[in-house]
Amino acid sequence: MTALLSSSPLSQPFFQHAVLAGTLIAAACGLVGYFLVLRAQVFTADALSHVAFTGAMAALAFGGDLRLGLLAATVAGALLFGALGRRARPDDVVIGSVFSWVLGLGAFFVTLYTTSRSTADGSAGVSVLFGSIFGISAAHAATAALLAAGVCLVMLVAARPLLFATVDEAVAAARGVPVRLLGYGFLAVAGASAAEATQAVGSLLLLGLLAAPAGAAIRLTDRPYRALALSVGLGVTEMWAGLFASYTVPQMPPSFAIMATATTVYAATFLIRRPVPRTC
Repeated sequence: MTALLSSSPLSQPFFQHAVLAGTLIAAACGLVGYFLVLRAQVFTADALSHVAFTGAMAALAFGGDLRLGLLAATVAGALLFGALGRRARPDDVVIGSVFSWVLGLGAFFVTLYTTSRSTADGSAGVSVLFGSIFGISAAHAATAALLAAGVCLVMLVAARPLLFATVDEAVAAARGVPVRLLGYGFLAVAGASAAEATQAVGSLLLLGLLAAPAGAAIRLTDRPYRALALSVGLGVTEMWAGLFASYTVPQMPPSFAIMATATTVYAATFLIRRPVPRTC
């Protein structure tokens, strides 16, 4: 019995840290991702993945904390996109004009980090790109969980006015809803979520963690609050499934397992036929 308990993944400290951070990160991404999809701002999340990589490598190049660089860069980048767009809604031209340059800047910081610092860790860039959730420490897991919980709280408080501003921006503005301020606030929260998601699945795959659960939820129901809850539930379930799958098959990286699960669930929604509303 003791041997069985010791072989359980939940008895391993590194797995406990991954579950703690991963659960809250997935919940935050589910909430933010729903509005990214609903507001047609998924491309913004893609751009933030490039910003996350650049911010992390810039922090390392100048001797700073990687996680602080991630958070500062993604939030600042999201606000910049909003400032360049109309009513804090960046368009594709703005994003496309900026994010490729940002990725090139990231490559510069990688070179600067590896050539100018004698103690440089050559695997740091790979860790940022693909995530390292099984390598997260207890302190960093707690910090990530607290930040993600803060994102969840902000999104729950702002959900109703943000939904109103998303569905009918003109009417919301006429009713006194601070549409522009909400847009900036949402982008800042999306940037924080991108920074947290990078720690779980890496900057290359964070778009999937933000978009796949939300996309599946929207395909399964037209009711906004039900879809919001479903997006969170799917995100957390997919996170758990990916972590357990990666633990069971050590050759499978956790980021791949998480995103493979999320993609499979999203693809499965195309097999579900939703009832067609009757017309009188």
